Amino acid sequence: MTTVSLRLDDEMKKQLDEMCDEMGMNLTTFFTIYAKKALRDRRIPFEIAAPIEPFYSTSNMEQLQKADQQIKNGQTVTKTMEELEALAGE
Repeated sequence: MTTVSLRLDDEMKKQLDEMCDEMGMNLTTFFTIYAKKALRDRRIPFEIAAPIEPFYSTSNMEQLQKADQQIKNGQTVTKTMEELEALAGE
């Protein structure tokens, strides 16, 4: 038998203890079940995904494509920095 130490946020541990208690088990049983499931399936028993970078989100990509089309259609206005500063001062 091996001992494994984990560090958990205090509130997370409290909530996990409460959940396990409601299921009639302790944290050791919880992690043992998790480990057995992972070993049996040869994968982590839930999906892990990295959040999509906001720049590449669907809505931003649609806006970029729309802006690109406006540029191609000549639907843009070009101003120098001086002109923009003058407009901002109005």
